[in-house]
Amino acid sequence: MANRSSGHSPLRWLVVAIPYLWLIVLFLVPFLIVVKISLSTTAISMPPYSPALDVSGGIGALWEQIKEFSFDNYVFLTKDALYWESYLSSLKIAVISTFLILLIGYPIAYGMARSRKEWRTTLLMLVILPFWTSFLIRVYAWIGILKPEGLLNQLLLSLGVISEPLNILPSTLAVYIGIVYSYLPFMILPLYATLEKLDETLLEAAADLGCPPIQAFWKITFPLSIPGVIAGCFLVFIPAVGEFVIPDLLGGSDTLMIGKTLWAEFFSNRDWPVSSAVAVVLLAILVIPIMLFQNAQKKASE
Repeated sequence: MANRSSGHSPLRWLVVAIPYLWLIVLFLVPFLIVVKISLSTTAISMPPYSPALDVSGGIGALWEQIKEFSFDNYVFLTKDALYWESYLSSLKIAVISTFLILLIGYPIAYGMARSRKEWRTTLLMLVILPFWTSFLIRVYAWIGILKPEGLLNQLLLSLGVISEPLNILPSTLAVYIGIVYSYLPFMILPLYATLEKLDETLLEAAADLGCPPIQAFWKITFPLSIPGVIAGCFLVFIPAVGEFVIPDLLGGSDTLMIGKTLWAEFFSNRDWPVSSAVAVVLLAILVIPIMLFQNAQKKASE
């Protein structure tokens, strides 16, 4: 038995190592490259920053290049109001959008989990169905719906609800609509996975003890669904903060989000060091609170 288990140990090590290798190659290495660029200075060259870390000159020359690194780009971000206002605006839009998606997605997921078992697969397929269409096409579809001569205004005018077309596009309201629509499945799926596994005998026991359905929901169902709520909020909030396509297509000039600012800095201004610093700060804003939350959850469980 000992020889058999030891013979399988290299395979087990390989299975464990593959995910870490994947993260190192596709996350850690690109992130370190971005950090390196953020510590560089803008230059009229290719690539448009210096130093480029040429290792052909040996360790001494490499060390001299490393000594040229500075945190001036990060200091610049604190001095220019455009960047921290973009961060705050992105966080505000992401928080409100996540809250709205939770309000809409929770009843949908709850209804799916409490539906008849033969219907659940169909309902789940309807939630996943939008992913079969390109994200960009779906956002463009909202332009046709929300523009002054679009489907929404034509419907409201024909019903007599409004007397003149609504100016929804472009606006921050249109950005909220686009984010809520695009990221709603990311909230529904983890909530459904959690609610579908809920032990219904707990609700039956609460009913036998005289607990009203609403009170049973808040004392049993919702607390047990908290892991799904947290997972859904993370899946929505993190990409919503750095969203670029939706605010660019549906938002107006007054819609300020860090994704648009990052794109303009990188492609329009060609300032790679500053845009890299913006990306590093954005990642820190997203990752550090998640790590702190996970650490708090670990301590609470212990």
